[in-house]
Amino acid sequence: MAKKTYIQAITDALDIVLEDDPKTLIFGEDVGKNGGVFRTTQGLQEKYGEDRVFDTPLAESGILGLATGLGLTGWRPIPEIQFMGFSFEAIDQIAGQEARMRFRFDGTKTAPVTIRTPYGGGTHTAEMHADNLENFFTGVPGLRVVMPSNPYDAKGLLISSVENNDPVMFLENLKLYRSMKDDIPDGKYTVPLDKAKVAREGNDITIVAYGAEVNEALKVADSLAEKNISVEVIDLRTVSPIDSETIFKSIEKTHKVVIVQEAQKMAGVGAQVASAIAEDAVLSLDAPIGRVAAPNSVYPFALGEDIWIPRAKEIEEKVNEILNY
Repeated sequence: MAKKTYIQAITDALDIVLEDDPKTLIFGEDVGKNGGVFRTTQGLQEKYGEDRVFDTPLAESGILGLATGLGLTGWRPIPEIQFMGFSFEAIDQIAGQEARMRFRFDGTKTAPVTIRTPYGGGTHTAEMHADNLENFFTGVPGLRVVMPSNPYDAKGLLISSVENNDPVMFLENLKLYRSMKDDIPDGKYTVPLDKAKVAREGNDITIVAYGAEVNEALKVADSLAEKNISVEVIDLRTVSPIDSETIFKSIEKTHKVVIVQEAQKMAGVGAQVASAIAEDAVLSLDAPIGRVAAPNSVYPFALGEDIWIPRAKEIEEKVNEILNY
């Protein structure tokens, strides 16, 4: 076991799935010789050859079209979209084709495609390089959306995603790539899809979060613990489908909840979690559902990120508001 960054854990997972299954293929812009724009696939072409790890033209719809065909013919492709904002070019292949395969062929065919792409702010990238677009994809039936918050989960969830027989959007937070480390077991292990994790146990209030915001929520839990306030933090890990059972179990204990997301507040994951609680678990609550999210605006230019992205300060203010209701 060694301490590894989020991005090193992802590279580990890719190495393992390539070694385990000769039907796995990695392709995308610059993923071969250069090892990807962030070096996630560095060394994999040299180890597994140009037929299994290869570069493509700058054409996201073509990358996902190739993935769709390969997935239907027995391969297990792992295409990379260089930045999530570029996935607009490939929406038809993802939502109109891959996600429908199991339904379209009555379960006789599937598209086992794992689409990796970085997202999220905090690194001052250019326009369309940081957008949180999970809200688009969580509304697509047949498509699973996975968003790990730490290196350990990133490795285990990626291996589970590749071994899954349905298409997965595997979203990697840009800021986390090299900003945190975990003890990562050597070799293969998996983390279950569709299952949330209690990242920290508590009794006074529940924070539901995913991706990088889980780490902001944990900072809030540490801060409030100094005031004898016990915060439970739920890390969704898979945001479509959502593990409502774990959320309901938590709020039956704490009776208060704040939902946090980095994406814009309109629709999406936080809205779905709030809706599920309102429909099936509202009697567990003794205060309104709190929400913290980015403004309903276009993702800002780099200089505006610091006031746009929800941080621990805003989460703590909302938690205190709900606690004092």
